[in-house]
Amino acid sequence: MYELHIEAVFSAAHAITVGGVREHLHGHDWNVIACLRGAELDDDGLVCDFHTIEDHLHSITARFNSRNLNETPPFDRVNPTAELVAKHFYDELAKALPSDVTLGWVKISESPGCWAVYLGPNRA
Repeated sequence: MYELHIEAVFSAAHAITVGGVREHLHGHDWNVIACLRGAELDDDGLVCDFHTIEDHLHSITARFNSRNLNETPPFDRVNPTAELVAKHFYDELAKALPSDVTLGWVKISESPGCWAVYLGPNRA
């Protein structure tokens, strides 16, 4: 089994609700890491092209960059916690992968040293 890790960064603000109380709006530089897995390599010796996955990841981050997550779908309806941001990135990126590549997990950090990881629907 091979793994590729693709990383991206975007800047966005959010205000999550905890225990029924909404915190103040504040910004972060969000780090995203996606782990792709493949059992086999293609004829070029690749699981898949890094650039293709970077492009897909960039198209997702671009929707949120320099925005208020609370005003940006789907987080205009969903509490924009790091956990739910990780799940959203997982779900969106999984749609774009070649059929022979699986998405192992997506990790999101909104502050240094603190990560939320979404492992996918059948890995809990």
